Amino acid sequence: MKTALLVIDVQQALIDDQPANKDAFLVNLKLLIDAAHEAGTEVIYVRHDGGEGDVLAYGEPGWQLDKSLAPRSEERIFEKRFNSAFLKTGLNEYLSDKGITNLVICGMQTEYCIDTSVKTAFEHGYEVVVPSGATTTYANPFLSGDKLVYFYERMIWHEPLARVVPLEEAIQILKK
Repeated sequence: MKTALLVIDVQQALIDDQPANKDAFLVNLKLLIDAAHEAGTEVIYVRHDGGEGDVLAYGEPGWQLDKSLAPRSEERIFEKRFNSAFLKTGLNEYLSDKGITNLVICGMQTEYCIDTSVKTAFEHGYEVVVPSGATTTYANPFLSGDKLVYFYERMIWHEPLARVVPLEEAIQILKK
């Protein structure tokens, strides 16, 4: 069993829009990334391209990964155009070639790209872990960002799609 940390869509424009618990979210991601680096666990980034005219358009300032993450030069960044980190990105083939069977998934937005990627990873047969507090999103007319995160962690993903675990447990998983 080989594990990788998958960091999805933590891009400057999305962070600038002040998602729920932004500061704690970024601290949690940094802890996960640091733990993965310390253990030699691969960190893989996924970045959304919203297309021409979008704040997440390829090459635009908002498209860049958040400055606080600073991927290492050897770390892979997969570009995507859809909610799924897997659709037309080559990610599944890459993971398969590397023998990666377990994914710790974190990033943005909880109810869009994270949700789709968790479900797709499950469909591809990966063992999926979502660290509690390591995804975020924004309020909508029905729920606050906090409540959306809680709802997805507890009602949508947790068993059988993924194991939603405390941050410390996810850090230990990355260190194995």
